[in-house]
Amino acid sequence: MKILLTTLLLFSVFISDAQKKGDNWTTLFNGKDLTGFKQLNGKAKYSVENGEIVGRTVFGEPNSFLATEKLYGDFVLELDLKMFTDMNSGIQFRSITSNEGANNKVPDRVRGYQSEVDPSDRAWSGGIYDEARRGWLYPMDYNQAAQKAFKKTDWNHYKIECIGNTIRTWINGVACAYLIDDLTPKGFIALQVHAIKNKADEGKEIHWKNIKIKTTNLKPSPSDNIFVVNLLNNTVSDEEKKQGYSLLWDGKSSAGWQSANMSPFPKSGWEIANGELSIRNSGNEARVDGGDIITEKEFGAFDFQFEFKLTDTANSGIKYFIVPSKDKKAGVGPEFQILDDAKHPDAKMGVGGNRTMASLYDLIPAATGLDPNANRRDRIAIGEWNRGRIIAHPNGTIEHWLNGFKMVEYQRGSSNFNALVAKSKYAKIENFGMAPKGRILIQDHNDKVSFRSMKIKEL
Repeated sequence: MKILLTTLLLFSVFISDAQKKGDNWTTLFNGKDLTGFKQLNGKAKYSVENGEIVGRTVFGEPNSFLATEKLYGDFVLELDLKMFTDMNSGIQFRSITSNEGANNKVPDRVRGYQSEVDPSDRAWSGGIYDEARRGWLYPMDYNQAAQKAFKKTDWNHYKIECIGNTIRTWINGVACAYLIDDLTPKGFIALQVHAIKNKADEGKEIHWKNIKIKTTNLKPSPSDNIFVVNLLNNTVSDEEKKQGYSLLWDGKSSAGWQSANMSPFPKSGWEIANGELSIRNSGNEARVDGGDIITEKEFGAFDFQFEFKLTDTANSGIKYFIVPSKDKKAGVGPEFQILDDAKHPDAKMGVGGNRTMASLYDLIPAATGLDPNANRRDRIAIGEWNRGRIIAHPNGTIEHWLNGFKMVEYQRGSSNFNALVAKSKYAKIENFGMAPKGRILIQDHNDKVSFRSMKIKEL
């Protein structure tokens, strides 16, 4: 009896200490039935078998979700899942429903963050997708080292950590995604069975088990030093600072920027308001000031991120390795094209689309044979914010990225690069694009284009 009492006492002390340390977890699935869950969107089949939740595809149904009745804000979620086929799935979190109208087939559409389950050759498991809203926020092109973490034919352990505006994911202990965003601070958690296009795919299975959540005494996991997607305007997070990023534009003044003709920042033609740096469209009026602007600082190898918003038919661009000439004029250098491809005539000029969005202007068209997942025209939204990125590696390799997809990659000074320059409008410019370092330039084409969240890391 004494041994039993002692054992019970020690066990109670252990439980008490664990709770004090924040090791207390709540089980979301009881292993017997679907108590605490409700089904949303589609009518895929969910059942409980051998202590596991089993989801099966149903032909003709939209994406289906088995959602918690309870909403969660800050939490750490862990679960195990196994794919028995090559079906697509995902784990929704901080998600909501919104009514799209009585005539819509899905009147209560699920929207929100999703940690991807993708056993295909694309291998984007662990990436973060914004279901029925903004699309991909953290595709796994950002973190290719983690694309091998998912096991196609075995159980996989997922971990999702949401603390404040920081969202992180892991698969089998491997850090996958790191997102900072504030669109939805609280919502339900749900297990997705993706819609299928072919009747032959009906009945494909995914299994889940060991679903647990922790909502108290949360502490951020140690840094994994992976790329951060920060969607908070004009901010650099502590993790980004550790990685070497800083703001290239402070979001409120012209500090660090000047006119491309080496005079002070233009008195007109540009507008700074509401955390946005915008080119003002003056229509047919003559522009007294305005014109291109450049950084006061020069950069060699760098990782430059920026957000931009185009108006209808607008044209602009980001140039880099700009070296002002002796007559105090600047403006010639490699260019990340920013353009309304659908309406601006420049998109149809050049050769093979090399003047379209995210192209290396007049030299290399975007995403040609580079990334099968990157369709330029599917990734740009006029009137909405888009994410651009230019990486200039120390070895001379340059990359253009658009909304998480690599669109262009080339090597400065290579025979291919030199041949392209020789056939372009830059043919007569000596050593075009070959400066060891230079300034970054934002082009003024007299069209309304806005920029924000410009940050840079020197490599």
